[in-house]
Amino acid sequence: MIGADGVRALAIGSLAFAILADWVSLWAIALVAFVEGAGTALFSAAQTGALRAVVAVRQLPAAAAARTGREAGVLVVGPPLGGALFSLARALPFLVDAVSYAFSSLSLLAMRTPFQEKREADPSPLRSRLAEGFRFLWSRPFLRTCALLFGLANFLGPGLLLALVVIGTRQGLSGGEVGVLVAAFGACVLLGSFLSPLVRRALPVRAVLLLELWTWLGCAAFLVHPDVFVLMAGLLPTALAIPSTDSVVHGYRIAMTPDHLLGRAESVRTTISLLIAPLGPLAAGALLSTVSARATIAVFAAFGLVLAVLGTLSPSIRAAPSID
Repeated sequence: MIGADGVRALAIGSLAFAILADWVSLWAIALVAFVEGAGTALFSAAQTGALRAVVAVRQLPAAAAARTGREAGVLVVGPPLGGALFSLARALPFLVDAVSYAFSSLSLLAMRTPFQEKREADPSPLRSRLAEGFRFLWSRPFLRTCALLFGLANFLGPGLLLALVVIGTRQGLSGGEVGVLVAAFGACVLLGSFLSPLVRRALPVRAVLLLELWTWLGCAAFLVHPDVFVLMAGLLPTALAIPSTDSVVHGYRIAMTPDHLLGRAESVRTTISLLIAPLGPLAAGALLSTVSARATIAVFAAFGLVLAVLGTLSPSIRAAPSID
């Protein structure tokens, strides 16, 4: 994690220096973006492995919900802050970002708890280690079903948010007004992280999981009244439900996965999600350029209905383990 932060700090810092020296070019931006993305992938897998070491097992659901809320908070604050810094100086947002990675490294160094159990180094090839993580994830019906169902749900979120931006612009909203709508989604995810403990106490795990799946159908309200604010209102219940889902799914997966497999299993799950997530905006953009906005949202609503029905009928979801 410290290595990933250090490399990303150097990459972003070099971009800031190139901007200050007026040496920046498109290929340099693309290279820095690649390095930053690769560092994020390594950091995320290691972070999940470390979470169980620094958080008591019974607090893992709360920790997973808090992490989702924190990420939502960053998504709400980050873009306008970056824009404000960029308006002051082109290099400033990149300098601040590089400092943030350095601060992350210092915070990690300050933590004294071991981030993993003591074990012998694994000399097996990378391919076989990843395969072992995949086999573990696939051999647990609940984990396998959640990885597939909520991996496919990653098609919906990015696609519908892109549709929200395009539809809002077409209906005459300014860039700032569209930004407020997108920020409202992130703000509701943040609020949902605070509500997550109440939801976990009030509902069994199966109900928590189905809550998110069925709330995706809120976008269908746009079919009745095709207004961007109606679409936004239809998405907010899902934003509130996402942290509760993450708390039970991520918390259970982290708790039951052996320490030496945790990073590998998390890498497999993340790969599934990241392979699917870009398809949502791609489909939304293609549909919005060829058919009406109402037809586009109808496709996403139908996809959400299929996921909700599959989740409801799934034996693995029906037999979901209790949070205890």
